Amino acid sequence: MERVEVGFPSGGQKCAGWLYLPAGPPKPRPIVVMGHGLGANREMGLDRFARRFAAAGMGVLVFDYRHFGNSDGDPRQVVNLARQREDWTAAIAYARTLRGFDATRIALWGTSLAGGHVLAVAPDDAYIAAVVAQVPYVSGFSSAWAKGPISLLKVTTTAITDVVFGTIFRKPVQIRLSGGKRANAMLTGPDVPAGFGRLAEESPSYRPKIPARTAFPLLFGRPGRYAKELKMPVLYALCDKDSITPVKPALRAAAKTKHAVVKRYPAGHFDIYFDDVFEQAVYDQTEFLTSVLRP
Repeated sequence: MERVEVGFPSGGQKCAGWLYLPAGPPKPRPIVVMGHGLGANREMGLDRFARRFAAAGMGVLVFDYRHFGNSDGDPRQVVNLARQREDWTAAIAYARTLRGFDATRIALWGTSLAGGHVLAVAPDDAYIAAVVAQVPYVSGFSSAWAKGPISLLKVTTTAITDVVFGTIFRKPVQIRLSGGKRANAMLTGPDVPAGFGRLAEESPSYRPKIPARTAFPLLFGRPGRYAKELKMPVLYALCDKDSITPVKPALRAAAKTKHAVVKRYPAGHFDIYFDDVFEQAVYDQTEFLTSVLRP
């Protein structure tokens, strides 16, 4: 397989991406569009999944949201849920223009925050053939509750400070992306510093902070409500010890999905990117995608 640098327009700016071209004779192939979670970029663990999908004969498009990685957008590190979903729509439109790929066999693959994005975006496109939602963000309140009261109070206070003083002085108040159980950080838990840190080490362009005001749209987000609108096959890859996106709300979303396949792993949120859990998850996902994207 070959990986090439590509770019496509979104909202008047450019999103950067990697396009994986599978080996073998040229023919219309399915393509998987992939995006990452909160504050992350394509360099953080997605290449491992993409290479396995490409080795199975699928094309893969992995992209960075605007304001992150190598994509356009200033100021940097801005998390805007609506804009990120616009980037998903733009990535799908770009994938449909690529020669050698079947525009009717496009799958969406999202992890963590992007697991919620794909659930929200897919119902608006009748030609999406499949979805993989890995450790998906389906309920902001559930994720906030999982943080515990101390961390939640700290984050809320910092977010209010950003809304008030960041707006007045036109300089956002930043908050760390990851921290321990009681930390003033967006993602918290005993396994978060090591797990998220391991992903961050893979990315030279990673930055550890985002504007604190991001906490409010995340709190009220409920992409799980779109589950009943999904008509295509959807694989939910869930970790039973997930401290970031709790498994119970995701199971409720899966129960409302018409063609749901649920795979559960006895692991934490970040374990699915590495080692034995990764191997099992990527095997399950490759098997699912090759099955549902078969011509």
